[in-house]
Amino acid sequence: MIVISNRDFNIGQIAESGQCFRINQIDDYLWNAVAFDKVLTIKQISNEITFYCNEYDFKTIWTSYFDLNTDYSDIKKFLLNLNDCYLTEAIKYGYGIRILKQDLWETMISFIISQRNNIKKIKLSIEKLCQYKIHFPSPQEINSYSFEFLSSCGFGYRTNYIQNLTKSIVNQKFNLNALKTMNYESSIEKLLTIKGIGNKIANCVMLYGLHHVNAFPIDTWMKKIISKYYKKDFNYKKFYPYCGIAQQYMFFYERKKSTK
Repeated sequence: MIVISNRDFNIGQIAESGQCFRINQIDDYLWNAVAFDKVLTIKQISNEITFYCNEYDFKTIWTSYFDLNTDYSDIKKFLLNLNDCYLTEAIKYGYGIRILKQDLWETMISFIISQRNNIKKIKLSIEKLCQYKIHFPSPQEINSYSFEFLSSCGFGYRTNYIQNLTKSIVNQKFNLNALKTMNYESSIEKLLTIKGIGNKIANCVMLYGLHHVNAFPIDTWMKKIISKYYKKDFNYKKFYPYCGIAQQYMFFYERKKSTK
């Protein structure tokens, strides 16, 4: 059991920020996070966070996963100093969001599934794909699954995209590890060669799977924000080098406001 205090960490906000699909609430103070074939129970009361794991897993898995070595208070100060009124409100509202460092393969599959989909259905599809187990299947495992099984997971038209991608990886036509060594521009260019991955999904993969925090996914929520609050006066590059972190605050804030 590891206990830390961090005013820039809110597990509920992270879970609902749209960047991950395997963190679930148990009760008012408890959450379960599944990543890298591990399950972590987290308890948070105010700024005190308890990670129910051993010290080795905390240091080798969860510290990186939750980006705990990054000082988000400094990032927020930088973004607040830009004097962007909407972003300022979004940061105050979603103060505890952090960009997770997720498994690249799981992120790619998750966001291919996310196209024209809602979070509840995405979570259910991923659970079915994992057959309600902790382990997220590898490209080789998914490649062995039948079209009928993948379709039964609720992928719909995305089933073809997933099968094409897994075959490319298994046949060594697409190298996942190579993406990790590329710069932002080269990685985006490579991702866009995959059927079923457009600009929005590619930038999601960059931000959540490769931790390029300058990536800025533009989905329907971001289009709404830009149209409503910025009109034509918007250039996400003004948030550099934290474009993706700014996007998360804005996305979370607008989505939560709409449900009130």
